[in-house]
Amino acid sequence: MAGVINLAEGRLLKAVKKGYRNWAGRFKENFGLETRLSDISLKTLSYLAQGKDKGTFYLYDLAMNLQGLGSGFEFNELGQKKKMIVIDQYLFLLDRVRFECMKRLGWLESYPGEKFTLVELITQFDTLAPDLQAQVPVLSKDHPDYKTYSSVNTFEKEAVVRKLIPKLLVKIKDYSTTL
Repeated sequence: MAGVINLAEGRLLKAVKKGYRNWAGRFKENFGLETRLSDISLKTLSYLAQGKDKGTFYLYDLAMNLQGLGSGFEFNELGQKKKMIVIDQYLFLLDRVRFECMKRLGWLESYPGEKFTLVELITQFDTLAPDLQAQVPVLSKDHPDYKTYSSVNTFEKEAVVRKLIPKLLVKIKDYSTTL
């Protein structure tokens, strides 16, 4: 007798396959249901972290496919409410991508959400994002700004980390241009 097929799981696996279809073609890496940012090459993360047109497309494409909204190519055809949902998820993912790059460079010890898969971050966005966005990445004790970071309140700690983003984008630009 054939096993019972969980329809929700089957739909999710199909959406994951569609969501990563363009990623696999562009980045030549394996992506799937269990892919975490820590599993992705720095070269690919650097490309996505730049937050420019084509990098934006890949994050939109993943989010839209996982939510059954079509492909990233169809973003402009979405209604305003759905566009805002995709943009919110994009910005949330972009932060995690940049934090992962900072961690790889030794700038961060850890960041909120690193234990989750990309699929979880998108499909459970409504429950995960509020808590994760309220947490602050932990700056490495070896980072030159650690003294400042350790002497300020939580809100200001986030500002210290966010001020590193322009430096990060310059530092990782060479990784992404080789794609």
